[in-house]
Amino acid sequence: MSSPQIRPANCPPGLEYLTTIDQLLVHQKVEILEAIIGFETKNKYAVKNSLGQKVFYAVEDSDCLTRYCCGPLRPFDMKIFDNFSNEVIHLYRPLACGSCCFPCCLQNLEVYAPLGTLVGTVEQEWSILIPQYNVKNAAGDTVLKIVGPCCTFSMCGDVEFQVFTLDGEVVGKITKQWSGLLKEMFTDADNFGITFPMDLDVKLKAVMLGACFLIDYMFFEKKSDNF
Repeated sequence: MSSPQIRPANCPPGLEYLTTIDQLLVHQKVEILEAIIGFETKNKYAVKNSLGQKVFYAVEDSDCLTRYCCGPLRPFDMKIFDNFSNEVIHLYRPLACGSCCFPCCLQNLEVYAPLGTLVGTVEQEWSILIPQYNVKNAAGDTVLKIVGPCCTFSMCGDVEFQVFTLDGEVVGKITKQWSGLLKEMFTDADNFGITFPMDLDVKLKAVMLGACFLIDYMFFEKKSDNF
């Protein structure tokens, strides 16, 4: 895996490689302690290209009390590093509701590249049956929409969240990939695929990666018996 030698214009440092691809694979690391005792640990992910080469790795930054009390609704910072351990993307998820019954306090995620420079947000749109999100640029303009299925549970199959332009054209998807019966039953270490147009603004590609993490926490993190 190699990045372009010259950083394209308007490309945040460290994101050069995203200009050359239209697909990412996100693999959550299996935490042995979490699988054995059931206590939620900090999530860690490897972000790879279609050939399986690692492009980035992501590490959740949250405390034990927050993970125990808030479970998958917890607020967090997510640090995304390149292969040289440089933080190139920073995600921030504030505490918010997870129910459509509270439309004034829906989920959102802020994406910074690098830390301190907002490049976009992912904002949950109020909907009763179907998960919907607005992908916005740094100016707050909605650029893409993400629409999920009525049911995000699937036995032995993938779950797709489709990505639309404002004109209703499908231009990508975020797919929760079936990981096998044992892994699905005993862990919440999920695998995802993300596709987007090759010529999509690299900053929006970073926001799409953030959307994948938000969807994972909202729908595919296992809830403990405390909630």
